[in-house]
Amino acid sequence: MSIDEIRDWMIGRVAFYLERPPAEIDPDAELVELGLDSVYALTLSGDLEERFGLTVDSTLPWDYPTVNAMSGYVVNQLEGVGG
Repeated sequence: MSIDEIRDWMIGRVAFYLERPPAEIDPDAELVELGLDSVYALTLSGDLEERFGLTVDSTLPWDYPTVNAMSGYVVNQLEGVGG
């Protein structure tokens, strides 16, 4: 799966939680600045685990606070798992 596909999926999840159109989600903005609270940030971590078969630390949204940063993390993890 490409980073673009992961980013698009993640933007869709964040938009769903914030009840906004995906076009309003800036992938370089910090999730907290977009309005994502800690409950939804943790839920997003769970979604990542379920969708991509990864185990992620609960601090992931704070360690990688933007959609782009989290997408890069997921790609690196998937490459490590697959390779």
